[in-house]
Amino acid sequence: MTPDGAAVPDRLTEPGHRVALADVREGLTTVAECADAVEDAAAGAVVTFGGVVRNHDGGRAVTEIEYVAHPSAAALVADVAADVARRFPVDAVAVVHRVGVLRVGDVALAAAVSAAHRAEAFAATAELVEEVKRRLPVWKRQVFDGGEHEWTGSA
Repeated sequence: MTPDGAAVPDRLTEPGHRVALADVREGLTTVAECADAVEDAAAGAVVTFGGVVRNHDGGRAVTEIEYVAHPSAAALVADVAADVARRFPVDAVAVVHRVGVLRVGDVALAAAVSAAHRAEAFAATAELVEEVKRRLPVWKRQVFDGGEHEWTGSA
């Protein structure tokens, strides 16, 4: 509070609400790429997420996965990123989902959010990841040890 009783602003500037990066691509991505994209002098927190291909699913050994995206996938990821950036008091949002064949340990989904405070950044990152996973029109083919495979659709 100021001496006259007015509230002191929490920030010097309003949150940027910026989409720094939103993409669906075949090439490699890293969490660091997303973190670098959301750098902002007003941000006291950068929260990142890396969804990594694991070596198991449902008690079976997984050797690789393949993501195939609908042609609208990149536009949808951009819409989700813009929606999260608009609804949360964040400075910047970045998210990339891979398509193509991925090996165990590869990053399939990378995301980062910068905000003035950690609670805002954590909440926005969780919403970003959940909405991308819920709405993205991709199909996943998991290849199991022994060569068997199965397809699942996420949207």
